[in-house]
Amino acid sequence: MSYEPWLAVTNAQALRFFYERLREVVHERAADAADDELLYNASVLAHFATTSTVSTTDFPPSPVNLSTVFDVFVLDRSQHVDPDLMEAAGSQCLMLTGFFQDQQSHRHNVDWFADLGADFYESAAHLSRDPSRGRIMGAMAAHFSFWRRQQRRLAAELRDEPRLIHVPKTEEGLEA
Repeated sequence: MSYEPWLAVTNAQALRFFYERLREVVHERAADAADDELLYNASVLAHFATTSTVSTTDFPPSPVNLSTVFDVFVLDRSQHVDPDLMEAAGSQCLMLTGFFQDQQSHRHNVDWFADLGADFYESAAHLSRDPSRGRIMGAMAAHFSFWRRQQRRLAAELRDEPRLIHVPKTEEGLEA
């Protein structure tokens, strides 16, 4: 019996999963949430769900915790003129203070890092040479708290809804 279909997840599948689930969470509470921001948030979650913390090929790699964000983006300010790095810093702060807030709050001041994340997105907006990219970065900065709360709600729903691997049954009712 092959378990590969249950264990392998493509980037597209991860994006679809997070988009659909986040859309359900958001539309229960705020029907006027911008669809481009919803898609961006889903892409952040999907990216980090499919990227290793030790990746040398995917940018940005998944952070281990907020200490990593501090070490990479706060202590070293030499790259604060790069919009892509500022976006990466903002997205890591968003995921860790939103989706993983409950885990991070025991060791870190998540509100401080959330403010930092909004500032990183604001910097990315101002530094961006692409007007459409600058707009989404500005929107993420302005709505950082909202999206952080939505990601935290999604994480809580996913924890409360266990995912079980169901073995397909054959016609005789036996496991395949």
